[in-house]
Amino acid sequence: MKFGKVEDPSQIDFSLPETPKETIQFLNQYKSDEGFEINIGYPKWSKADLKGFYPRGTKDELRYYSEEFNSVEFNGTFYRSPSKEQVLIWKNRTSDDFKFCPKFTNSISHYSRLNNTDEKVAAFVDSTVLFEEKLGMGFIQMPENFRPKAFDRLEGFLNRFPKGYPLAFEVRHEEWYNDEQTLNKYLKLLKKTNTTNIIVDTPGRRDMLNFQLTTPVAFIRFVSTTDVIDKLRLSEWVTKIKEWKEAGLKQVYFFVHQKIDPETPFLSTEFVKELNEQLGCKLPIAQKKAL
Repeated sequence: MKFGKVEDPSQIDFSLPETPKETIQFLNQYKSDEGFEINIGYPKWSKADLKGFYPRGTKDELRYYSEEFNSVEFNGTFYRSPSKEQVLIWKNRTSDDFKFCPKFTNSISHYSRLNNTDEKVAAFVDSTVLFEEKLGMGFIQMPENFRPKAFDRLEGFLNRFPKGYPLAFEVRHEEWYNDEQTLNKYLKLLKKTNTTNIIVDTPGRRDMLNFQLTTPVAFIRFVSTTDVIDKLRLSEWVTKIKEWKEAGLKQVYFFVHQKIDPETPFLSTEFVKELNEQLGCKLPIAQKKAL
C-alpha cells in the first residue's frame, strides 16, 4: 500500500492518539462477554510478494502461509469477484484457525462507486460466505476521490447491505476527517449498520487514526516506513490493543503493509512476540526460512 507514504518519515509524529472516552464506554458494554481473538497477517501470500519467506521447494504457498500467520488481508479479490468453487479451494488449503478478510471488488467501490451494486454485492457475499468459520471480515476501501457529498449513496448502500455478513469500511478523502460534524455523521452510520471503522496507520494521513470504534472489532491497516521507526510504532500498538482488550474489545485484525525483499525481516515477527507476551496470546511467530 503506497497510500499516505512520505519521502522523509523521520519528520512525522507517529505517536498514537489517546483513546476517546466514548470508545472506552462503548467497549465496556462487551466487557462481560468471554473471548478475545487477534488476527495478524499480510495483504497477500504469494512468493512474489513475500520474497525469501517460503522454504525452497514449497509447492502450496497458501497452506504454508496459513501455518505461519492466522489471517490474510485478501487483496486478490479486489480485482475479481471469486467463484464459489475457488473460495472452497482456498478454504480447504488452510489451517483450521485461519481467517480470510476478502476485499470487495473494485467494480463495487471504484467503478460503480456504490451505485446499482446490489447484484454485485450479492454475488460476492454468496461466494465468500463459503469460507464459513474461516471468514474473518470482508472490507470495502473507497477511492480517494469519494467525498462526503455522496453520503446518501453510502447510507443507502450500508442499509441494504446483507445483514449478518461482517463488514469493515474505509473512506480516504480528507473531507471525511477534517470536519467534526461530517466525521460524527459517518461514524454514527457505521455504528447503526454494525460496520467496523477501518483504522489506517500510514505516515502522510495521521487523520485516519480515528479511534472512535463502531463495533467491538478493530481493523487496522499498518503501512511501513523504516525498520527502526516501525518497531517503535508497532510496540505502541501492542499497548493500545491491550488497553482496548481490557476495555472490552472482542477481535483485532491487524495487517502489515511492507515491501518485502530477501534481506528485509518481517515486521510482524517482533510485534507478534510482544503481543504474545503482553496479552497472553499464542499467535504463530513467522520467520523467513529461505534467503
